[in-house]
Amino acid sequence: MDYKQKLNDLLLTTARQNASDLHIAVGRKPTLRVDGVLIGLQKEDILTPEDAQGLVLTMLTEEQKQKLVKYGDVDFSYTFEDKARFRVNAFFQRGFMAAALRLIPAGIRTVEELRLPPILHEFTKINQGFVLVVGPAGQGKSTTLAALLDEINHKRTDHIITIEDPIEYLFVQDRSIVSQREIMTDSPSFHRSLRSLLRQDPDAVMIGEMRDPETMSTAMTAAETGHLVFSTLHTNSAAQTIDRIIDSFPAEQQGQIMSQLAATLVGIVSQRLIPRIDGGRTPACEVMFTNSAIRNLIRERKVYQIDLVIETSLQEGMTSLNRSLAELIKRKEISLENGELYSLNPSELRILLERM
Repeated sequence: MDYKQKLNDLLLTTARQNASDLHIAVGRKPTLRVDGVLIGLQKEDILTPEDAQGLVLTMLTEEQKQKLVKYGDVDFSYTFEDKARFRVNAFFQRGFMAAALRLIPAGIRTVEELRLPPILHEFTKINQGFVLVVGPAGQGKSTTLAALLDEINHKRTDHIITIEDPIEYLFVQDRSIVSQREIMTDSPSFHRSLRSLLRQDPDAVMIGEMRDPETMSTAMTAAETGHLVFSTLHTNSAAQTIDRIIDSFPAEQQGQIMSQLAATLVGIVSQRLIPRIDGGRTPACEVMFTNSAIRNLIRERKVYQIDLVIETSLQEGMTSLNRSLAELIKRKEISLENGELYSLNPSELRILLERM
């Protein structure tokens, strides 16, 4: 089999069917994820160990092959004939090679095009602070961050630095200088790139993911020293995000971290992509801005009360995930069943719908 040609055919099919992901795994047909649902490509053969290995190795450089064999997995980006870019994780499962490929749309869409709450534009107008976009994997966090950063790129004369593993969206520099650093290509590690970050004269910074306490600490320090910092976390809500950051540090440091977080955090967006009734997916968002009440709750470690502040601060632009879901249900964009499925508190969602 010509694995290069077969891979190209599969990537073209992924792009044409508007799939978000392509999965390569032994014992399965190549599989797409379309609107959140996995669909096997019926015209394709079931992949043998040789097929899976051939398709995976076709994408890898020699250095990446060595990393895959040494560590059991490797992250990288793969460009298909200048037509599409993919974020790829190649890995071993049961001794066989496999891969998950995430299609990265060619253009960076705006907040409006993504159907995100217009209030998110406020995050692009500030000069200093810490902004987090959170949610489970595959819920559009990177896409939202790219929209916010590109808005800064078009409207402000800033130096934007991104630290990514791998680089996902490619920015076309406009009014801003955009420096995109990829781990293993432009810097040997997240930690080294973070240590040199403040010497590179940034105005806005995007850290691909908050991986560990050192990353979190560097992000907060950068925000404290006059920079606008964006990042992501795999958490379910604003309150859970704050708890996760504090709990990542040893007990003796947590008091200092609470003070630092209260001083630097500007806001948190928690998002889910919900299947639309008419096809495709639409975001539901919890939006939290850090006001004086939330700062006090962070300092006093009363994070469990944040949900109440969000629910009672509509006039400040905040919204709960349930309110966002309820509005989508009322507008008949999503079904009640899917709203309840994605809600963290379905009974509260039903009560909210009765009141609207």
